[in-house]
Order: sequence, then C-alpha cells, then structure tokens
Amino acid sequence: MEQLVGFVAVAEELHYGRAAERLRMTQPPLSRRIQALERELGVELFDRTNRSVKLTPAGRVFLAEARKVLQLSQEAVLSARRTPSGDVGVVTIGFTASTAYSFLERVVAAASAELPRVELVLREMVTAAQVEALLAGSVDLGMVRPPVTVADIVTSRLHREPLLAALPEGHPLALREASPRVSDFDGEPFVMYSPSDARYFHEVLIGVFRTAGVQPVYRQYLSQVHTMLAMVKAGLGLALVPAAASALRLDGVVLRPLADLGPDLVELDLAWRAGNDNPALLPLVGVVRRLFGDRAGSPIP
Repeated sequence: MEQLVGFVAVAEELHYGRAAERLRMTQPPLSRRIQALERELGVELFDRTNRSVKLTPAGRVFLAEARKVLQLSQEAVLSARRTPSGDVGVVTIGFTASTAYSFLERVVAAASAELPRVELVLREMVTAAQVEALLAGSVDLGMVRPPVTVADIVTSRLHREPLLAALPEGHPLALREASPRVSDFDGEPFVMYSPSDARYFHEVLIGVFRTAGVQPVYRQYLSQVHTMLAMVKAGLGLALVPAAASALRLDGVVLRPLADLGPDLVELDLAWRAGNDNPALLPLVGVVRRLFGDRAGSPIP
C-alpha cells in the first residue's frame, strides 16, 4: 500500500521532491519505492529526465486503478470503525447538489452537536445513484428527490419548498413590482434542467409549463443550479430554481417568487435501506427528524 501511496503522490505532483514533502519523507526512499513497484509490475510508470517527470501510457492507466484501490482501502478503514454503540461510528450520506445549499449543512451541524463521535462521509450523487448505493450498502442515508418506489427503501418527507424565478438583473420581470407568473415565461429564452442528470426538476417544470399552456424557448439543458444561475447572469435565458438556491446570492441575478405556484412544489425526502445494520444510522435519522420537525416524522406509505 505504501508503494501505491508513493506512486499516486509522484503522479499527481510530477515532481519527486514535492511528492516527498507531501508524504513527509525524504526523496531517496520514495524513489526506491517507485523503482520497486516498477520492478514488480514489469513496466516503467514514469519517463524521467533531469528536468521533468512524466507518466508513461502504462503509468496513466495504473494511476486510475491505484486511486480506486486506495479509495477502497479508505472505505474499508471507515467501515471497520463502526461499533455496536449508535453514538460512535460512520454514516455515509448521499445528497443531491441542490441540497448542499441549505439542508445538508444543517444536518451536518446538528449531527456534529448531538452525535460528535459519529463521522459523516458525504457523497454528492443524483437520486438514482443514491438508490443504487443504498441498496448496495455503500451509502447509509440519502437525501433524495421523490418518488422512490423500491420496496427495500424507506423514505420520509424531509422538506418542501417553492420554485423561484431566476432573472437577470435589469430584466423587465425583475423590475416589475408584481410577482411574475408562469405565463410570463411563454416564448422566453429559458435555461432548462437536463432530462437525464436533473430528471426530477426537469419533470416538475415540464408539468408546470404543460398545466399553464406555456412554451419557453429552451436555450440550454444543465444539471447544476449554480451553473444555471451563471447562465442567467450571462443573459442566456431565464430559469426556475428551488428556493434553497437563494443561499448562493449570485450578483446580477434576481430571485422572485411566482404568484401562481404553491409554496411546496419541490420536495426532498430522507431515504435509507430497511434492515441496514449500521448502529449509527437510526440515531442520525432521529437527529434529522428533530431538526426538521414533523415533516420528517413518519415514513411515506
């Protein structure tokens, strides 16, 4: 394992001296580690000259695999730390990108205060990937977009929030005193959610526009809210984003509530696999339920 750690450090730094400093060791033993690894593999991993260090084609392939091995090793160490006591252990949490703007930080802060000896491992993943990871046991708790209809997954409503209109500063809808309406987006250039990478929001907006008989002109399909807001600022089009995005506070973009959309259109669920034997999971679920009150109080049928 030390050989892999040394190889990855040199591959990322492309400099033996800097890699040695990063590993808090001297350069000669690091060089010997790499040479021993190359002899064991029977290939050269680096092209070395007096002035530069470069990965060989074999080195580039081996780097990707070495990183995987080290990641698996780290996860194995984390898993081994789990104990029968629920107030000590490791819980891996999956979350969608938009939840990081507000909800995730509240969960992390509450867990740190109430379960200080429980380590949280955070993984940004779309809902479908979270469900797969929950079933596989590589994620313990998910913050997902509904619906999740897999039999072995328990879900509990965590939060509801409205959609806000994201408008370029100076746009007529941003300057108008009255709140915008869905009909105001008819024929307007629009930054839309990706139907594959942001499926939940894509389907929500398609439903909103279909109900209102509105047809925006889709200029771009994106998956990340912060990128969409940047495109709005650049004048590419308008957008609808969850209220949590207001935490981003991007200059040049005005967020306005819509007069004809309800306050609970966007939903977020907590999810975990029934029968998960991680002793720290249910204590963390309890922390989240207390944090969000009755909204996360009972499983959804």
